[in-house]
Amino acid sequence: MSMYCYQCQEAAGGKACTVAGVCGKTPEVANLQDLLIYALKGVALRVRAAALDAATLGVTNRAAVDGLFTTITNANFDAEAIRWQIKRVLALRDALPLPAGVTLHDAATFTADGPDAMQRKAEAVGVLTTENEDVRSLREMIVYGLKGMAAYAEHAANLGKENNDVYAFVYEALAATLDDSLTADQLVALTLRTGEHGVKAMALLDEANTSAFGKPEITTVDIGVRQNPAILISGHDLSDLAQLLSQTEGTGVDVYTHSEMLPAHYYPAFKKYSHFAGNYGNAWWQQLSEFERFGGPILFTTNCIVPPKSEALRGRIFTTGASGYPGCTHIEAAANGVKDFSAIIALAKTLPAPKAIESGSIVGGFAHDQVLALADKVVDAVKSGAIKKFFVMAGCDGRMKSRAYYTDFAEKLPEDTVIMTAGCAKFRYNKLGLGDIGGIPRVLDAGQCNDSYSLAVIALKLKEVFGLTDINDLPIVYNIAWYEQKAVIVLLALLFLGVKNIHLGPTLPSFLSPNVANVLVEKFGIAGIGTAQDDVELFMQA
Repeated sequence: MSMYCYQCQEAAGGKACTVAGVCGKTPEVANLQDLLIYALKGVALRVRAAALDAATLGVTNRAAVDGLFTTITNANFDAEAIRWQIKRVLALRDALPLPAGVTLHDAATFTADGPDAMQRKAEAVGVLTTENEDVRSLREMIVYGLKGMAAYAEHAANLGKENNDVYAFVYEALAATLDDSLTADQLVALTLRTGEHGVKAMALLDEANTSAFGKPEITTVDIGVRQNPAILISGHDLSDLAQLLSQTEGTGVDVYTHSEMLPAHYYPAFKKYSHFAGNYGNAWWQQLSEFERFGGPILFTTNCIVPPKSEALRGRIFTTGASGYPGCTHIEAAANGVKDFSAIIALAKTLPAPKAIESGSIVGGFAHDQVLALADKVVDAVKSGAIKKFFVMAGCDGRMKSRAYYTDFAEKLPEDTVIMTAGCAKFRYNKLGLGDIGGIPRVLDAGQCNDSYSLAVIALKLKEVFGLTDINDLPIVYNIAWYEQKAVIVLLALLFLGVKNIHLGPTLPSFLSPNVANVLVEKFGIAGIGTAQDDVELFMQA
């Protein structure tokens, strides 16, 4: 096989991509990403061997989370950019002190000078080098959780918020995935600790976003178009959006959000920009047809890139941060974090205004502070029986036809239920017009996938309000869609918080070995999905 990758929900045949990635990445890129992870494990081994304090490793910390983030599904398809990352990581690794008399794993000492050497090494350090299927499964689940955690840590760091405990755990966990002495039980425990630090990373990002841009508010977002030239911004990084809005102010160029950037409209700081026009389009996987209709330049701030097929479209796509695609212009930040978006703005001025693909509006902004402000109303609705159950339907959307399940499920839910959502999974049902219950909308959108933290905060607060000792006694059902590694860390975070009986779909992760899957079923009640009608009946009876 030319590659082996099974980190996302669309792994070929429900097993693994071995010829080319369903996401579109080539074997070369897949293998280089494996080598980047291997090099980062080497950094972690040196940090741990020398007992270095993460608080003293600023540049290395940022390189570690950026490297992990780069390997998330659909983030970076540029082999040359990943080779550069590997070179940077190896240089940082080799600059770390190496205690005398300590013999370290190959990951902490190997060299790979030049593309050919990198490729040879990459092919020798992939997922399958861990022969024991169960150990491999647990190690990979930890690494995938770290990738999701790294995404949130990088967004927070871009806004000046960092947590050295998170960085220290990244090193600890990466090093542990090379420790053959660890038992399966110890790796399961480490998996839960990954969830614990995922909560810390999500709380850190929540603090970073709200301190910089205010607390999300209930907001009506226009989904139509105006007549001005425009830029479409996709991904998750609010720091990039803030800079783009500032630089486009007064230029006659509008800015629209796409997919996971939709929740930016809920933040007060962005509402001052009259040229922040609205949201254009739906979940990430529909982008190629929507980008053609949009007509203007697109800025990718993070993952969720679908490989653009035409040279013309690649010429309108710009990437920044951890994202990248060959043939697209990449914008790097200056040393002070400032990015120059003048090339995007100049291109926008030469292109026509977007063509409408829909009209109307959608409502969101139900992050934890906003929902807790309505706590009395929510509690009264539950006590009166007006609300029977809450359904957490957070997570990711994707291309598989089986994901129509989530639209069908939402439509079949009784009218005395409320959906709490975050992430692009919401595009399966946030335009259905499901109405409200006594003024409480039946779809409460907390924001991006990282804002699943809000849903956990809400659940914990409701547990307190209702005087319960167990979060699982709340009238809340978890029916979560997953696609990539940020959904993995959300799942692990929920498990750490004690949430049980989570249903995960449209398929269970292929990186779960049968034995590891059984542990999750027996210990945490993890389950898959059935038909929408059967599941609605099952959950309403619970």
